[in-house]
Amino acid sequence: MEPDRHTDAAAAAHQVTTGDARAAAWQSGRPRMLAHAYRMLGSWQDAEDVVQEAWLRLAGAGALRNAEAFLTTTVTRLAIDRLRVRQRRQEDYIGPWIAEPVATDRLPDEAAVDRDLLSLAAVQLLERLTAPERATYVLRTGFAYSYQEIGAVIDHTEASCRQLFRRATARLGGDARFDTDAETHRRLLEALVAASRDGALADLEAVLADDTVLWADGGGRVSSALNPVRGADKVARFMIGICRSGVRWTPMQVNGFPALEFYGDASRRVIALRVQDGRIAEIMFVGNPDKLTLV
Repeated sequence: MEPDRHTDAAAAAHQVTTGDARAAAWQSGRPRMLAHAYRMLGSWQDAEDVVQEAWLRLAGAGALRNAEAFLTTTVTRLAIDRLRVRQRRQEDYIGPWIAEPVATDRLPDEAAVDRDLLSLAAVQLLERLTAPERATYVLRTGFAYSYQEIGAVIDHTEASCRQLFRRATARLGGDARFDTDAETHRRLLEALVAASRDGALADLEAVLADDTVLWADGGGRVSSALNPVRGADKVARFMIGICRSGVRWTPMQVNGFPALEFYGDASRRVIALRVQDGRIAEIMFVGNPDKLTLV
């Protein structure tokens, strides 16, 4: 029986079979895959490892209908596995765990990804989620995947994915809404430094939300608060206290937003903010040297 040439041609049109075609799909998709893996893992170094492994699997895969879908599925599943391992190890982590900050010039170009999704505040919020919730939320908000498409990626039913997304949005609550204006961040950082240096308690409290939280991640490597500092008054007094010992602040760019490099007690730290309604909702001190290699 003679083969159906029309069927064969249609199938071939939906397959990425050549090395050149796969390499092209990889090059065009890599920035989005890195951003996706970073949102899943909170570590740029882990994201690069996962994306590299996905490329090796793409290069060695058989006939494919859609190389980008293959990459997205592979990166997501690898990230879920790695995230689950890290979350188990995190139970023994000393103090709060904050996502790894990344120098802005290392991020994918703004034309390739929405950089607001890669802010340290946005990535850190995702730490509240389980691995399936995080995958569902990231695929939904980053790729606009349908629940059916998400289900195919994480091997869940469409109904289950709807429920996972509802739970994720409930866990994040109103905190998922925050200011992304760079000038607002810069102004608040300058006000934070000036008031802390001057010991101006009232000025500090004026830029802090009433329920401000300060997180300090030293990972047991540098001196840091082991528990979050909560409330505008306590956070303000904490900031004034650390400035009494003599510290140095340098403006920098982290994850696409203004941040500060902070030197005190011979240790280096990076400070980033989550801003909501024009005031500081969270202050993140990252001092673990293992997390500062990319800034």
